[in-house]
Amino acid sequence: MRSGVIAQKVGMTRVFTETGEHIPVTVLKLGNCQVLGHRTTEKNGYVALQLGSGTRKTVYLPKAERGQFAVAKVEPKRKVTEFRVSEDALIPVGAEIQADHFVVGQFVDVTGTSVGKGFAGGIKRWNFGGLRATHGVSVSHRSIGSTGGRQDPGKTFKNKKMPGHMGVDRITTLNLRVVQTDVARGLILVEGAVPGSKGGWIAVRDAVKKALPKDAPKPGKFRLADGGGEQAAAAEAPAEQEGV
Repeated sequence: MRSGVIAQKVGMTRVFTETGEHIPVTVLKLGNCQVLGHRTTEKNGYVALQLGSGTRKTVYLPKAERGQFAVAKVEPKRKVTEFRVSEDALIPVGAEIQADHFVVGQFVDVTGTSVGKGFAGGIKRWNFGGLRATHGVSVSHRSIGSTGGRQDPGKTFKNKKMPGHMGVDRITTLNLRVVQTDVARGLILVEGAVPGSKGGWIAVRDAVKKALPKDAPKPGKFRLADGGGEQAAAAEAPAEQEGV
């Protein structure tokens, strides 16, 4: 199980295939996504990678967080997330994950926070049909109607769909196909829509319900802090193949 990445949603556009068909895509940008630490079974009880992305001014950081970034020898990050991985998929601390961590054609799962809508009525929030347009209905066309029985059960049950706060929910969209990757600009183009607003943080990882392509780099495609990591990461794969 490989690590995911932290990206920012840039917006939507479309790309054209060789046959002239257009594919709607969402552009995700990797903002210097680096490994901040390891979570191991001996120390934490589980195996995971802690990743950070974006930039943040040190003056606004608590002292404890400054020390955390200092130990990892990376600049302070605005967004920090953990990804569960297998023990053989750990990436060195300080390494920067590249856009070609995902290969074109593979499926990914994306997680983001949906756009906030504020207080919404039943029609907008739950797709209610509303009341009739005539036959005595005067000013309550968009009301939700009855919410419970009279004598039996004599109450409104919990979790009844009613007007209320809409949006700002953690949403995961499964099985989005990677259309293109741009390593130089750190862009990942996935087919379809991604939850969240422009500039929102998105977690991208390998699809759970789809098989990982055989040409996907393991443990991942990354660049070490000293600048020679891409060659080192690329050299690991042939060595493993020779051993097999």
